[in-house]
Amino acid sequence: MTQTGVLHDRSLTLYLMIRAGSVLGTGLLSLVTATVPGFSQSGPDLHAFFRQDIGLSEDQIVDIRSGEAITKAMPSRTPAEVFLFGAIYIHAAPESYLRFAHDFDRLRALPDYLALGVFSDPPQLSDLQDFSFDNDDIKGLRSCKRGNCLIQMPANSIEELQRSVDWSAADVNQRVNQLLQKTVLQRLLAYQSEGNRVLGAYNDKRDPTEVAQQFAYMLSYATVLPARLPDFYHYLLAYPNAKPANVEDTFYWARVKFGLKPTLRVVQMATLRGNPADPVACAIAEKQLYSSHYFETALDFSFCVRGSDDPKQPGFYLIKAMGSEQAGLTGVKGSIVRKAAVGRSVSSLQNALTTIRNTLEGNP
Repeated sequence: MTQTGVLHDRSLTLYLMIRAGSVLGTGLLSLVTATVPGFSQSGPDLHAFFRQDIGLSEDQIVDIRSGEAITKAMPSRTPAEVFLFGAIYIHAAPESYLRFAHDFDRLRALPDYLALGVFSDPPQLSDLQDFSFDNDDIKGLRSCKRGNCLIQMPANSIEELQRSVDWSAADVNQRVNQLLQKTVLQRLLAYQSEGNRVLGAYNDKRDPTEVAQQFAYMLSYATVLPARLPDFYHYLLAYPNAKPANVEDTFYWARVKFGLKPTLRVVQMATLRGNPADPVACAIAEKQLYSSHYFETALDFSFCVRGSDDPKQPGFYLIKAMGSEQAGLTGVKGSIVRKAAVGRSVSSLQNALTTIRNTLEGNP
């Protein structure tokens, strides 16, 4: 593999690992949007789900119930798709995972998170104080044009940047980042008002990426989710319309260090809280609204499926999936990069699930 291929492999692997590990602080993954069993974990349906939908062996299913993390890469429909699945049984109340998943201070403490901010309701410009490009990105932006840009951006943002910034100014970095923050705030407010249609397209490469279409395509991966949690599924596509009464939204941004360059992300975190009698105690969907590098779309899910009904010995299945779309994974070199990176990421997800179990069960 070429040096570029090795670096690409490392950056993709680290990105997937950070997303898997950040489930330690934000909880979600998206894959098989099919991974939501809407049934009692103790009945035959969960067993059938693991066997038929995920393709696990009898031994693997037993291992999950015994507290072992089982993970695998799922089949993808195109080379650009990456889908990971993971499950583990945790001896704790499922509500403990909700608290864990919303602990943003935990995320901030992770070494790969350079900065993180949670948006106010409604979002304010001050929420984006540390949301900024580094020097290398700003240098790359100077030569940005439609179809050829180092940063993932819509065409109108590229054109606005070129028109508005005085690249000879001594404080050019500050000016670029001020414009960036204002643009992000405007787009987030527009999204909260009008939904997916304002996400537009990335025009940094020759072939545009229609973000809303990519989300819909990812959510069409399988049919189990619409059958089990149809309102939640529909809300992710229809946002801000059709919001279920038991769903809450949190928006945050993060500057993450991995691979070749730091990456800025803006994320919607939708949390569903089930009723006490519901088999699915909670579900969290983390929808990437913007990423400056690497991932064109990313949609992550976590599902807490109730286990023991004994209040003295509560337990739940934590089922996770991670899905994303990324360019550069096609062809001979791309397939080599993909195979190596996904293999390492499956292992990283397994470690992340084990860490979550240990934390929630109070083990060192």
